[in-house]
Amino acid sequence: MKLLFVSNLFPDTAEPYRGLDNATLLHHLADRWDIRALAVRPSLLPRRWQPREQDAKFAPQYIATPYIPKIGSCWNHRIMAHTLRGHLQGIRQQFSFDVVLSSWIFPDSCAIAELARELDFPFIAIAQGSDVHQYLQMPARREIITRLLPRAAAVITRSGELARLLAHAGLPRERLHPIYNGVDLDLFRPADKAAARRELDLPPDAPLILFVGNFYEIKNPLLPPLALANLSSVSFPIPPVLVMVGGGGLEQRVRELAGRLPVRERVILPGRTDAAGVARYMQAADVLCLPSQNEGVPNVILEAFACGLPVIASRVGGIPEVHPGDDFGRLVATTEPAAFATAFQEVLLSPPSAERIRQHALQFSWQRTATACHELLMQARR
Repeated sequence: MKLLFVSNLFPDTAEPYRGLDNATLLHHLADRWDIRALAVRPSLLPRRWQPREQDAKFAPQYIATPYIPKIGSCWNHRIMAHTLRGHLQGIRQQFSFDVVLSSWIFPDSCAIAELARELDFPFIAIAQGSDVHQYLQMPARREIITRLLPRAAAVITRSGELARLLAHAGLPRERLHPIYNGVDLDLFRPADKAAARRELDLPPDAPLILFVGNFYEIKNPLLPPLALANLSSVSFPIPPVLVMVGGGGLEQRVRELAGRLPVRERVILPGRTDAAGVARYMQAADVLCLPSQNEGVPNVILEAFACGLPVIASRVGGIPEVHPGDDFGRLVATTEPAAFATAFQEVLLSPPSAERIRQHALQFSWQRTATACHELLMQARR
């Protein structure tokens, strides 16, 4: 059985974390499907993108397509469809795919919807999170999404909340299928905290708060330093430390903010790291902080739980679907620094059971995710 994956969310050597969950899903489907990938790159100028070594098995083709920012909502899916048409026709002559899997509903899946009717092939779309939360608020994109996405044989959503929002917008409920991402339970697991801190050169005895993510506005990376500054250190023999792993557009603002706060010596920004590095930081930490303004179901929560790490997160999007509440950290109803500081203090002074958290995470395996996706793909193929 042959599967063609099409999305801008697929890694390359320069951006190895871009669409990493999609690549991981493909690797877990590869024992049941022969897979090829088209990685679309919004770009005015062609470039030479190279796949990660482990992704070479999918023979990925990286395709530059014009993209009009902000004012291009009415045209970008058509521009992408025009770019992809010849590539799909060429691939079909050599690799007669049974079904297309596309990720990111606009413009990617909407472009595939245009071509699926024209070229007569079935497809399944994946809604990731921001593509639903943000784009349904834009009238032009909402109209295109609700008109074209029902052509999909199924729409996989990364949370039940995303399915609810798409159904409310008018998509057929019977075609919406919430399937959570999986976790590498062998990589993300509990380990010796002291050894992890020595390896990472972190304070051996201080309570350690961890943030992992892109430094984008929706992830709210300015909040953790402010919450740390709001946290009273009187209750702690050694004042807590904040480690922020990641990078992105707001990184300089985060560094500047941390440098102005009285807790500046207790804010550590080591930059980006790979999955193994993230796991090691989680094994060194006492709590994960996720103050996002909106989310689907972020992998970082499931990864933290797999490490036995409690999570303090905003009560937004699909997070409450996988975070059962106070026995696993805290769900905070506001993104006020003082509210997160209170949650930090409560969890650090009375940590929940790491073993119970780990047991909860065992249900989120990539094998389970891949099997659910495989069943939908089998139903969609001709």
